[in-house]
Amino acid sequence: MRIPRLMGAAAALLLMTFSTGAAAETWRLGLEEIEGSVQHRYAERFKALIEKRSDGDITVQLLPYGTWGSTYTALYDAVQSGAIQMAFGSGALGGTVPESQLLNLNFVMPADEWRTARVLNSDAFLKSDAWQQSFRQRDLVPLAELPEGYQVWTANRAIRQPADMKGLKIRVMDNSLLRATYQAYGAAPTTIAYGELYSALQQGQAEANIQPVFAHQEMGFYEVQQYMIFARQAQFVATLMGNEQWYDGLSEERRAMVDKVVGKLVREGHELQTSFNKKRLKAIRKASDIEIIELSDAQRQAFREQVRPVRQTYIDEVGERGQQVLDTLLEAFDQAGDKS
Repeated sequence: MRIPRLMGAAAALLLMTFSTGAAAETWRLGLEEIEGSVQHRYAERFKALIEKRSDGDITVQLLPYGTWGSTYTALYDAVQSGAIQMAFGSGALGGTVPESQLLNLNFVMPADEWRTARVLNSDAFLKSDAWQQSFRQRDLVPLAELPEGYQVWTANRAIRQPADMKGLKIRVMDNSLLRATYQAYGAAPTTIAYGELYSALQQGQAEANIQPVFAHQEMGFYEVQQYMIFARQAQFVATLMGNEQWYDGLSEERRAMVDKVVGKLVREGHELQTSFNKKRLKAIRKASDIEIIELSDAQRQAFREQVRPVRQTYIDEVGERGQQVLDTLLEAFDQAGDKS
């Protein structure tokens, strides 16, 4: 399985072209995922709504994975510099915005996906000073949170308890907190580029993988794995973020338009990922004999207890603001009636 890549000088030339050749009211939106993905479908709706509500005065240009460079850092750098106005950032974003690793913590958010989507996009969390300043100190602004479905484990061994993960070579994104998380479970986390992951699983360089269902299906990872394990430990969450100077330079009317559009897309994004993942799981079942394992509440509790100390690891790594954003998120869930 391969996905398109644009390397080095070619990527820089492309960004230069976007920066100099685009009209003033062209907004460029970089995606971490390929065309046809959850991010892409969400971005298509964002584009349609912005262009309609601006009466065509704004054009939103979508840049799927592979059209802006070869690493996620290149995408985040492009937003920080203003070469791209907006982009999604997820697991790898921790290297740019350390506090964003909060969204990778296991067993912090409720198992109910819709409640998670609502709270992450609530003013209590998204507009909180702690979360906003985490991004603004890096010349970015968080505009919306897009949960893309449960992070699901695949492996070449059955996993029903933490002991089953002992020594397991599981691929994680380049994120220190994710490494700490899976070390807490007893696994041996390894970082492998997304475009090289299929062959790594095929050749045994990695024995397990963590992705939302749609990614397992569209990249064919299930073809080289024997088990798919639903632990409901975390959702894959992408932050839609903008360049700070660009966003603050918009008129009050334009900023209000963006807020209204992303607000409308909270429900649509949830329904999109739910439908997406349901269809993709059905496709996986139809195309393979992979064994599906659903952990019971008691089994999930064993993993929850094993990984809870990683919350302190997060705070120790990120510092005082890490504590603030964690407290803010937990309080927002409490206010919504959700306790973790």
